[in-house]
Amino acid sequence: MYVAVVAGLLFLAFAYFAVGQASMKKNEAQTAADAAALAAAQEARDEWRWPRAFDLDEWDELLSGRDIGAGSCSAASSLASQNDAETVSCAPDSAGWPEASYTVTVVTNKSVGSSVIPGTETRKAEATARAVIEPRCRVEEDTRPRPSPSPNENGDTDEAEEQKAYKVACDGEDFTIDPKNLGSLPDLADMFSVHLADK
Repeated sequence: MYVAVVAGLLFLAFAYFAVGQASMKKNEAQTAADAAALAAAQEARDEWRWPRAFDLDEWDELLSGRDIGAGSCSAASSLASQNDAETVSCAPDSAGWPEASYTVTVVTNKSVGSSVIPGTETRKAEATARAVIEPRCRVEEDTRPRPSPSPNENGDTDEAEEQKAYKVACDGEDFTIDPKNLGSLPDLADMFSVHLADK
């Protein structure tokens, strides 16, 4: 009876050890998935550019989080590799979510390892993460008083000067859009935040 009890306790100890191994490998997979998803979303955000001409609908669509392509999945694969994992799937998720995002699934390169539980020596951990590109700004009509446009030599006001003024309202800071001078706009990377979200 003593031998049987000791054997049972040893088996339980090794089983708990196997569970700990599996849990640690799962955490490694989740870390790799999180890093890969964030890398894809950040690269997609950093590739966005302001439109060359002022079009309210186009600008509003951009600052609301435009559709994104799958061109940033190479960044996801690179970060997964640095975390000893490989990408199983990577895809943008602009449809069905209120903001543009990337969902990435990875699997660890190494298995859980040998244990008293059969099959763990070939079992690898898999995890999924989603990173969103959340807009921090929106385009609004600038309602602040503006100086009246001065008439030209024919007594008419310049149509370009009569164009409505707009501003980009961000968290804590606004800036005015001059449709005639679009060369001094801030970096779009500052207009969006990238973070992990629920899948």
